[in-house]
Amino acid sequence: MNAAQPQRYRGPLLTAPLLAQMRAALGAGLDRWTGSLDLGRGNDPVQLAPAVWRWRGHDYPWPSSLRERAIHYWDGAAFVVAQRYDRALIKLVPTPWGAPTFEIDGIKMLPTSQMSPVTDAQRKVALVAPPGKTVLDTCGGLGYFARAACEAGAMRVVSFEKSPDVLWLRSLNPWSPDPADPALTARLQVEQRDIASHIATLPSASFDAALHDPPRFSIAGELYAQAFYDELARVLRPRALLFHYTGAPNARSHGRDLPAEVMRRLQRAGLSGRRMFDGVLARREPRVPAR
Repeated sequence: MNAAQPQRYRGPLLTAPLLAQMRAALGAGLDRWTGSLDLGRGNDPVQLAPAVWRWRGHDYPWPSSLRERAIHYWDGAAFVVAQRYDRALIKLVPTPWGAPTFEIDGIKMLPTSQMSPVTDAQRKVALVAPPGKTVLDTCGGLGYFARAACEAGAMRVVSFEKSPDVLWLRSLNPWSPDPADPALTARLQVEQRDIASHIATLPSASFDAALHDPPRFSIAGELYAQAFYDELARVLRPRALLFHYTGAPNARSHGRDLPAEVMRRLQRAGLSGRRMFDGVLARREPRVPAR
């Protein structure tokens, strides 16, 4: 890692519906409620009392209210929304699946309407056949691609994320991989860098597979540029597989067919691609020796 990662948060995570359930249990005269205060990763008993409630050996005061569509964490003095603002509002957002998504200025960064973002990542990562491979994860986000690749047996995953605020959201999210986990330490390398510029420094033919999940084109057009795809092809070994998220495969924005544009640029860079799920699955073609 090129920079110290935020310390992992181990406290409770609250949403407005969870608080309502706990208050209803207390109002019904119960002194114990069982549920998940780690976004569905597990269930724990919570001891209830009028002034405080106790979870995993620690007492917490009852918050007066919580915001809807928000995840709250304990900052040592109060429950506050898991969000930061620095040129853009970056926020951790609950989903029906437990595993959260995140938003940048209200734009949802992960598809969650049909399935959990973790399940979505797993099926996309499977397309690049990670077992035994060195995998490039260009835009790490909450780390779901990196986690899925490690769980699928990747030998090494190098994951880039340029935003320190997104890495901070990862530290709050129990579904994000923890680089300090002994099971991941030797295989997951997290880099706080902008892959758009840093990719030129990576060695040629150094990755067996790649996962490219950039923000939408209007936010990060440089990650859809021909120059970036040329570099991406350079760092991939022959026959390496790439999954490139583009959004809904048949969606058109302002008359543009983004997946088709991506496939054309990838082809010019030396990768053949086809539409798959909500993106493009491509293969680095072997170089043909010049005659």
